[in-house]
Parts: sequence; C-alpha cells; structure tokens
Amino acid sequence: MTAAKMPRHSLLEDAQALLTGTLFVALALVLFRQVGMITGGVTGMGLVIHYATGWTFGAVFFALNLPFYALAWLRMGWRFTLKTFLAVGLLALLTELLPQWLVLDAVDPLFAALAGGLMAGAGFLILFRHESSLGGLNVLALWLQERRGWRAGKVQMGIDVAILLAATPWVTPRLLALSVLGALALNFALAVNHKPGRYVAV
Repeated sequence: MTAAKMPRHSLLEDAQALLTGTLFVALALVLFRQVGMITGGVTGMGLVIHYATGWTFGAVFFALNLPFYALAWLRMGWRFTLKTFLAVGLLALLTELLPQWLVLDAVDPLFAALAGGLMAGAGFLILFRHESSLGGLNVLALWLQERRGWRAGKVQMGIDVAILLAATPWVTPRLLALSVLGALALNFALAVNHKPGRYVAV
C-alpha cells in the first residue's frame, strides 16, 4: 500500500501507542536509574541534572522539552507537536509513579544497559510510527530525517554519545561505558527498524 493510500491511525491506535511507547521508555529509565546509568538526548540531560541536584526527574524532563515545541510546531506540524507534548507528559508522570509500583532489589548493570536500551528503542519506535516522539533532540533527529534524508537512528546516536561523554563528572568509568552500551542498543533498534518508507502510516 502506498503512502497516499495508507490510512491514518485512529485515535484509539494513537492513544495505545503513546501509552505503550512511553511505558517502555519509562521502564528502561527505571533500570538505568536503579544502577546509576544515564542515557542520551534530553532524557539523558534530565538524568544528569537529577543526579547532580536531586531535583525530580519528571519535572526536569518536562521543563527541558518546553523550548523544543516551537521547532516541532514549525517543522513537524500541530499533530506531531500535540502527540509529542502528551508523550512527554506521560513519560514524566510514569517515571515518578513506576518506582511506587515496581520495586527492584537488585539489577545487573549489564542487563540494565542492554535490556533498557533495547526497550527504550522499541518505545521510541512505537512513538515515531505514530507521528510522535519524546521531544527535544528526537524532534531534531526526526526533522533531519524528513528534510535531509539523514537516518534518525544515526543522528540520534551521534548526539547521544556526545551527551554521555559530557556526563563524565557524575558517573564512574564503568557506568559510563555501560551507558554508552545502552545508548548503542537503543539506537541499534532504531537504525535497524526505523527506515524511510518502511512504515508510512501516520
């Protein structure tokens, strides 16, 4: 089926996608925070600020995304911006509620890096395929793919590695290495599955 004939997602389909995608990412963040890891993008920036100041991650993450909505509106349209705003709000809420619903005594850091990275990648993929993201640098990566043809996964990978390296004052070398591994797992899932033309319903 061509892009012209592909039906738009229904409201119910979009709603379940936003909930499922943000839940996957929130679960990944629970694993990362349990072992003291970070990740890339605005999420990683929020974790760094959370670790450095003790401020609530959900509130920091929500605030960091506010400046990017203008770019989302201008470059990706109102529908994408609205869905992204809802997804960001859901993730901010879930990251604060999940520790009350899911208590983990011990998590192997290597497992957290690999499983968390792949789970977050799957969550992003669900959101991307429903014309949404988690704001911030994801918006920039998607805009570059739409306008320049640059692979969103590869663009995001470069940005993420730079943010991880900037976070070295707050993580041990071992956790930094595992954080890089987690970011690679996340972006591997995106690079393999999120290709222009492979999935065109929006």
